[in-house]
Amino acid sequence: MESLGLGFLSAGLGAGLAVVGAAYGIGRLAGSAMDGTARQPAAAGDIRTSMLIAAAFIEGVALFAEVVCVILATKSV
Repeated sequence: MESLGLGFLSAGLGAGLAVVGAAYGIGRLAGSAMDGTARQPAAAGDIRTSMLIAAAFIEGVALFAEVVCVILATKSV
């Protein structure tokens, strides 16, 4: 296999792992937010705001990881 093929393979695997990690993190975040809202319904607004900010950070890191994978894949050309 030539280096271009390995670069694209590693970029695909890296992007896939980044997406799976982000999905797992957001799933745990949402589950914890639901538990917190069930325990303290009065704090639902604060919990929701914190959850959305944390989810945005997780998505940002996942997007950054995907961009790095694409850059590294095209770097081997």
